[in-house]
Amino acid sequence: MWMALAGSWHGVADKALALGAFAFLASAVLMVLLIPLAPRLGLIAQPDKRKVHAAPTPAIGGLAIALGSLPLAMFAFPTDRPLLALVAASVLLLTEGVIDDIYDLRWKYRLCAHVAAALVLVYYGGVKVDYIGLAFGVWDYHQLGSLAMPFTVLATTGLINALNMIDGVDGLAGSLTMATLAMLGCAGLYVGNLEVTTLAIMLMGAVGGFLVFNLRNPWNPVARTFLGNAGSEFLGLVIAWSCFRLTQNHFHPVAPVLAPFLFAVPVIDCLVLMVRRIAARRSPFSADRDHLHHLLADAGFSITGLIVVIVTVSLAIGLAASVALIEHLAEPMFIAAFAALLVAHFALTANRARAVRVFGVLARMTGQRRALELARERAAYQGGAAQAAE
Repeated sequence: MWMALAGSWHGVADKALALGAFAFLASAVLMVLLIPLAPRLGLIAQPDKRKVHAAPTPAIGGLAIALGSLPLAMFAFPTDRPLLALVAASVLLLTEGVIDDIYDLRWKYRLCAHVAAALVLVYYGGVKVDYIGLAFGVWDYHQLGSLAMPFTVLATTGLINALNMIDGVDGLAGSLTMATLAMLGCAGLYVGNLEVTTLAIMLMGAVGGFLVFNLRNPWNPVARTFLGNAGSEFLGLVIAWSCFRLTQNHFHPVAPVLAPFLFAVPVIDCLVLMVRRIAARRSPFSADRDHLHHLLADAGFSITGLIVVIVTVSLAIGLAASVALIEHLAEPMFIAAFAALLVAHFALTANRARAVRVFGVLARMTGQRRALELARERAAYQGGAAQAAE
């Protein structure tokens, strides 16, 4: 496995790394230019129960990532219909996302835009899921036929909304995107799909430029900018497009059952919460604090700590699925494994208080609980000092 990756890497390294470096610089420079303009543009994310931030924050990260990567992709890749479809669908989602970030559109209008973007991929770019491999043990390759279009639309809108819904704390959505792009790039490299590998590395550079301003660190205690809905929808679309180009390629085939495991945590969290909201007769897109990152935060994890946990779990699931595929595990077993992960997450989070207690044990084991206690003690001390000063 590693020899195959090393051999393929020599053919793509220089171009991919150069594109990644350019995308990183372009994204970072655009962040610097756009952050001061965000108030004038109305692109400010206000605190609410969906997101954990204390003050209004510019939401221009997605615009900077897209503007720093799409022109570069047009220059670096052949301008064929699949790529043009990705660019057109991206422009559509970015436009809708910016309007949503300014005016807070209803979810029905956002969903219509997601479906329209998916239809652009299918009908203009020919990018769709035609077959799902041996996942259900039927024939050699199970062709979807007339179901290809609705299945592709469902998969695309699902990935877009999964990333959008998990974008609730500083650095999480960007870090998960980096992890998924890294796994897509490695999978493409392993099978010789250099298009997907190069695009993934280029996008990693652009997202890296964003994370410099979005991840918390000693020099950046809170995020200076957010992705915004425009950004999370754009990145979700690119991940969907890359998965389709990776798994529906007859020259460099990767079994389609691998795709959901490369983005497992956001997809599972999204599906479980949607089912739970519908069962409670609520909108599947309604706001609450029951996402995985909310539960971890309430259990005592710091923002950085919960990002490390979620990204590590995501990478572990993707790596385990990749190794199982290389070792020729029967494809129907992947469906069973993903269903088991869904059921396990649903059962664990069915009782919120219990889930927080379980995650609290993990927080104490990793020292995160003590970090929370210290933060509370510091806040209480500062509050008492302020009262004494008055």
